Amino acid sequence: MTTTTREPQHPAPAATSLLVACDIDGTLVRTGHPATRAVRHAAAEVRAAGHHIVLATGRSLVGALPVAVQLGLDDAWIVSSNGAVTAHLVRHHYQVTEQHDVDAETAIRVAVQEAPGIRIATEIVGIGYRVNIRFPKGQLNGAQHSAGSLEEFWSNPTPRVALYGPGAYRLVPTLLANGLTAIATRLDWVDVTAPGISKATALEKVRATLGVEAHDTAAIGDSENDLEMLGWAAHGFAMAHAPAFVIAAADHVTGTVDDDGAARALLSLLG
Repeated sequence: MTTTTREPQHPAPAATSLLVACDIDGTLVRTGHPATRAVRHAAAEVRAAGHHIVLATGRSLVGALPVAVQLGLDDAWIVSSNGAVTAHLVRHHYQVTEQHDVDAETAIRVAVQEAPGIRIATEIVGIGYRVNIRFPKGQLNGAQHSAGSLEEFWSNPTPRVALYGPGAYRLVPTLLANGLTAIATRLDWVDVTAPGISKATALEKVRATLGVEAHDTAAIGDSENDLEMLGWAAHGFAMAHAPAFVIAAADHVTGTVDDDGAARALLSLLG
């Protein structure tokens, strides 16, 4: 892995290191686009000052890694799949340090009963997904492997089930009633993970590992799956285009993704 981002030189790192958790889609990047020069520069400034940038995303690990490369994160932590997978990236290699598998059988039985024909994907960490019906290009990160039967989905441990189809959001109440974590990231998309799992639960463990004080944490996000993370951070930044309930959960509001609001928030942490 290589990157063209060049870190600025500072005389000395900050006396106190911050942990800055950053959502990816709608925050650091527009979905389907690379990080802008402004965001790359701001991330480099934060890192050069001695702070930790942790990617905290709903993307799978294989989808988060390219963004880490774009930002020049060669020694960093990644919280992916809405907190179900945590990995430590060092230069060209990563190690999964924690994985919380979901009860895929329950999630899938609910889905096929209430929404026949819905597309199902279960994550294969670091590779891609196992699917019942191929997903359209750009909807999943990594390779797609066809499952021969529904049983194949839950016979292989997975940290997340993705459900895609018209009205998928209507599945959320039943999934929650079955003790699962279910977030409708769009009207046609639901992510299902194990109970009690969120970006915040994973970030708290990363914070303890790094030895960062709770009051030295910040987070930037724009969606429902960022709510717990924004509440966890001592300084929560919501993107200006975020829904009102996400903005209400944050301490600060920055710009939109189109005007590099994440870069503005990152640079504000440098004082």
